[in-house]
Amino acid sequence: MITTSRDLRLIAYTSRTPSRPLFVFLPGMDGSGVLLQPQVAGLSTGFDIRCLSIPPDDLRGWDELTEQAAALIRMEQQRHPGRMTTVCGESFGGCLALRLITRFPKLCDQLILVNPASSAQRQPWIGACSSLTQLLPAPIYELSTFSLFHLLIASHRVSRPTRQQLLAAMQAVKPQSAAWRLALLREFHLEDLPLDRVQQPVLILASEADRLLPSPREAKRLARVLPNTTIVSLPDSGHACLLENQLNLAAILRSQDLFADLPTSSLPMSAASPGGASPRVALG
Repeated sequence: MITTSRDLRLIAYTSRTPSRPLFVFLPGMDGSGVLLQPQVAGLSTGFDIRCLSIPPDDLRGWDELTEQAAALIRMEQQRHPGRMTTVCGESFGGCLALRLITRFPKLCDQLILVNPASSAQRQPWIGACSSLTQLLPAPIYELSTFSLFHLLIASHRVSRPTRQQLLAAMQAVKPQSAAWRLALLREFHLEDLPLDRVQQPVLILASEADRLLPSPREAKRLARVLPNTTIVSLPDSGHACLLENQLNLAAILRSQDLFADLPTSSLPMSAASPGGASPRVALG
C-alpha cells in the first residue's frame, strides 16, 4: 500500500538554538501544527521548537507513525546531544505521544498532553464518521468540516484570522486520510500500552468547555495510570485551546516549575488574560 506521496517532517518553528531545550509538537487531526502557532512567540523565549508535519494524504498506521516520528526526533537530538527534550501532543497527537513514550521510554524528558484524543474510541460518533467521511463528495466533505470546526473551538476566544487558518488546514486533509485518522483513533486503546514504563513528568491540559471529547474525565483517567502526572484544568477553553487568545502555554509551563530555564522577565505570571478564568491545577 502507498501510504503517502510525501514523508513526515519536523518543521523548525524557531531558528536553531542549541543552548535551549528541544520542544517537539505533535499535531492534531489536521497534521499541520497550525494549532501551535499562536503559542510560538511565548515558547520561543525558552525552547528550540519543532513541529511534526503529517502530509494531508497520509495513510500511515500507528506503528509506522510512531517509528518515523521517533527517528525524526532522534535525528534532531543527535545534532545537539545532551539537551532536554519535551514532547507535546495535542488531540490526535496526544495519542501519538503516548505511543512514542511507551515504545521509546527514553526518547524525551517531559511529556505534555493537550486534550488527548485517547477517549475517542468510546465515543459513538467516531465509527460512523470514519466510515462516512471517505464516501463524501468533495463539496459535501468541505461543508462537513464546518460542523467539526465549530465543535473544536470556543469561537469567541479565537481570532478571526486564526479561525480561518484552522479551517483551511482542516479542509486540506484529504477525505480518505481524514477517515483513516478517525479509524486510527477508533483503534487506539490506552489499555494496550505499557504505561508503567512512563516515568517522566506528565502535564495534561484539559478543557472544561470541550464539546468534542470528554477531556476533563479523560485527564483524570490518564492521571490514574501515569504515575507522575499534573492536570491543569482550563475552565473556559474549547478542544483546540492552544488557538485561544487568553491561553499562554509558556506561562502555564513556568507555573508548574517544569522549565526552570524560561526567563522570568519574558513571561506573564498568569496564563489567562484579566477577563478570563485562571487555570486550575490538580496532581495525579
